[in-house]
Amino acid sequence: MRKFTIIIALLIALVAVGETSAKRPKRGKKAHKTHRVAKHKKTSKKKVVKKIVPIDPRLDDPDYDPFLQCEDTCDHVHGIDLSHYQGQVFWETVGENTKMAYVYLKATEGGDRVDDLYERNIQLAHRYGLKVGSYHFFRPKTPLKLQLDNFRLQCRPGEQDLIPMIDVETTGGLPTEEFCDSLITFLGMVEKEYRQPPLVYSYRNFYNKHLIGQVDDYKLMIAMYLPEEPVLADGRDITMWQYTSKGQIIGIKGYVDKSRFMGKHGLRDIRFKHVHIKGGEPDAIPRYEKESAQMTRRSW
Repeated sequence: MRKFTIIIALLIALVAVGETSAKRPKRGKKAHKTHRVAKHKKTSKKKVVKKIVPIDPRLDDPDYDPFLQCEDTCDHVHGIDLSHYQGQVFWETVGENTKMAYVYLKATEGGDRVDDLYERNIQLAHRYGLKVGSYHFFRPKTPLKLQLDNFRLQCRPGEQDLIPMIDVETTGGLPTEEFCDSLITFLGMVEKEYRQPPLVYSYRNFYNKHLIGQVDDYKLMIAMYLPEEPVLADGRDITMWQYTSKGQIIGIKGYVDKSRFMGKHGLRDIRFKHVHIKGGEPDAIPRYEKESAQMTRRSW
């Protein structure tokens, strides 16, 4: 009986040892983990490419003046013409550019279009010392009286330093003869309204094709964007040359049209003559002259 009890105890001990060994991991193998492990994605590092900004070599020139910006030559009297396309202009900065003596501002186009920034531009251009003129973009098919009324409502004599300019760039699909009849009539209407002939602006090629012999009584501003000075097919004298449509100047964002006088021409050639009436009073008192204490106007 004692032997039997001993055998039973040994069997129980062997069974207990087997269960314990079954729970232990075998050597050389990792124990199985029951919890989830977050997988980490491999992140690829992006290469940062540094942009190389070219340095303007002119900045190393001790004589370089960024306010000159003539593009053509600084030996002439230069100016600009602009419209709402240039956006908000920093006129105080533009006024500091001693080579930009004048500005022509777009006032109107056709019979009903008015440049949104004309009123602001003309006031500030005066305030910061530029000689100012206004121009109208001519539409040959639009009734001429509508165009004149539109222009004169904006281009007030008392606010002008320079004679009005008529921008002539399109025939409107009219035959040359019909187009010229319309243009000459309109120029005569403008001359009568302002008591002095306007300046005519056009491209060299357009002039050579449509305007030869038609506008001999009017001073010309000719646009041609080539290095050499423009020469017209009929040898007409050119008062002003618009030499680039991609000029740059501190105070104006983006490109701007720039021009200069040709030969011995200067501001006096296009000065607006304020006509006096009986009693010695001018036909209009310039608004900017009322604020002369706030302005620094350049001499002619």
